[in-house]
Amino acid sequence: MPKTGLEALLRPEDSILVLIDHQPYQFTNLNSHEPTMIVNNVVGLAKTAKVFNVPTILTTVLEERGGYIIKGLQDVFPEQKPIDRTFINTWQDPKVTDIVKKSGRKQLVLAALYTEICLAMPAIQALAEGYDVFIVTDASGGVSLEAHDMAVRRMVAAGAVPITWMAVLGEWQRDWARADTAAGVAGVVAEHGGASGVAFAWEMQLLATRAKAGA
Repeated sequence: MPKTGLEALLRPEDSILVLIDHQPYQFTNLNSHEPTMIVNNVVGLAKTAKVFNVPTILTTVLEERGGYIIKGLQDVFPEQKPIDRTFINTWQDPKVTDIVKKSGRKQLVLAALYTEICLAMPAIQALAEGYDVFIVTDASGGVSLEAHDMAVRRMVAAGAVPITWMAVLGEWQRDWARADTAAGVAGVVAEHGGASGVAFAWEMQLLATRAKAGA
């Protein structure tokens, strides 16, 4: 995977997103991040993928015991039944990997609970199979800050690229002249972008005020 140059950046036509185990049981021992932030960020990431028509796989582990995938994610893809696994390592389950392989896409974007287990295992295995692996660190979390941090370091050492969800959005958009996705991106930022969303709403207010004044 190139580390520099345009080829090192994410492209929607080459990306596939896998969201792993954002379930109630996992959230009960999430201590590396404020849980509401992970919910916000992973839903924002999913909505961004939908804007860019990036194939997205939802997957759970032992759904009957661990709970259904969080409602915010399911609502983004209401027609998709998450793939339920017994494998802790998603990349060992052909129900998931067959979809990824069939897509032909080599930029693998991953987010998971927990970072040190359900993100690290597939990331490290997929790297050995030639995928360009991007780990969305602020849409993933661990049982402690140390667990999350050590896992990210381990994956980076193996060749994965750490990235945050709004950076994914920026790389997929790349040019504000891409009008077919710009409005969708703005909508996601308004809903999930925190201070950026607030600033965008303010900008829209000022533009509307100016338009009224000129009318």
